[in-house]
Amino acid sequence: MLRLEQSAEAMGSAFSIVLYGYGREKLEEAAQAAFEEVRQLDDMLSNYKPDSEWSKVNREAAEHPVRVSAELFHLLAACQEYSRESEGAFDISVGPLMKVWGFYKGTGHLPHRAEILAAMQVVGYRHVHLDAADQTVSFDRQGVELDPGGIGKGYAVDRMVDVLKRKGITIALVSGSGSSIYGLGAPPGSPRGWRIRIRDPRNAHASVAEVFLQNESMSTSGNYEKFFRAEGHVYSHIMDPRTGWPAPGMLSVSVITPRTIDSEAWAKPFFINGRRWAARHNPHAYRAFFCEDRTEHPCAWLQ
Repeated sequence: MLRLEQSAEAMGSAFSIVLYGYGREKLEEAAQAAFEEVRQLDDMLSNYKPDSEWSKVNREAAEHPVRVSAELFHLLAACQEYSRESEGAFDISVGPLMKVWGFYKGTGHLPHRAEILAAMQVVGYRHVHLDAADQTVSFDRQGVELDPGGIGKGYAVDRMVDVLKRKGITIALVSGSGSSIYGLGAPPGSPRGWRIRIRDPRNAHASVAEVFLQNESMSTSGNYEKFFRAEGHVYSHIMDPRTGWPAPGMLSVSVITPRTIDSEAWAKPFFINGRRWAARHNPHAYRAFFCEDRTEHPCAWLQ
């Protein structure tokens, strides 16, 4: 059995694929088809490309309802459901906050409180209205801006896995930036599945747990991914859209689900709301591993 490993840049992230199978040409064709899929998704989901469907929504939806493709409408409807189930901790309208905190195209900076208050006036999933009959998206005020950063990688990984399955691949590991991972089947010599370590949020060279993924995914949100220090505090890019401030108290959360879009989406609310909230509000009984910002026994599985 052959092993093929390839990577490519798309959607502002590094995607990687590990494949096992017979016939190098078949494996290479499948890998290239998967990468082509994520490049096409970038044309729909990018908020950096002015001609993308996502950018058109951000540009025009406050002026008039914007008709979108069935695929994007379905994705936005799923995001609205994540927001409702997470009590607003997941929110794709967080774009204005990401900008004032400097996380849109940079590593962040401490904004003035007036800037945060202004951004909060246009943040909130309830400002986004979906019309299923006409398949349109509209905003109820100027300045609302959707950010695909909390959902795009997970959705792309799932789509790549679908392409690989159609190409006859049964054993694969697909990763978006190393933070959203799907393990298809089980690699040779590892019947339990793909062995994945959960890194120590305080030490990139150490791990605090390991999991085996077999036809399931894991996504991790960590304060070490993008952050800055100011006035004696560490501020990460994981924003609580209800307060306008980066979420405190957590170092990292890893969530395991059947689909990567779900693991990526739920990693944020679990990180923002914390382990106690997750223990009470886990409607799908997802497995999750929490590392909290405290000294004694900071890391543990959700019970």
